[in-house]
Amino acid sequence: MQRDLRPFILLSFAALSSGLASAQANSTASRAVTPSIFAGATVVSTGLDSGRNLSIMAGIDLAFLPKAKLQPSLEYRGMYAIDKGEVDSLKNNLGGIKLSRLFGHVEPYANLLAGRGETAYANDGYQVPNKLVFYTLSSSNVFSAGGGADVFANKHLALKVDVQIQRYSSPVTVSGHLYSETGTIGLVYVLRVGRKVQ
Repeated sequence: MQRDLRPFILLSFAALSSGLASAQANSTASRAVTPSIFAGATVVSTGLDSGRNLSIMAGIDLAFLPKAKLQPSLEYRGMYAIDKGEVDSLKNNLGGIKLSRLFGHVEPYANLLAGRGETAYANDGYQVPNKLVFYTLSSSNVFSAGGGADVFANKHLALKVDVQIQRYSSPVTVSGHLYSETGTIGLVYVLRVGRKVQ
């Protein structure tokens, strides 16, 4: 019985080896998604009084149509305050759409993101306007719009410069909202397929 199986096993290994070699040779042409990961240090103006944070931000992009001039991507990113400041601190998880275009070594982009966020108020909390109610923590939907640029040292590694304006709901403001501003400097690692940095 074992002798009868040997030709089948040998043929299976030969077919598998041939398939792997073919897949490696054609991976550049056939892959439809180009993933990248990024992380950086973020300075945050929280939008509440003089609130400031130093945060870390990290995320992932899944770029489609790698040969297109204007490249769409799905993006996820999260932000967490490591220096929470004296007024409030923000954290969030966001996902959405990014559009970018590569010009030599520079890839500018714009994005539109949405998700959930949390505001932690320092000390004993922050007072609701005209009420004897204090919040130490609030959560809300977050909407973020912004952009930036990735500056490539080679086809895989880039310096990221990113700015965002983010809208939080907040019970401690008269308008019911906070508009925070963020600026990030970080690094990007791209599994780039089908696009070349000149």
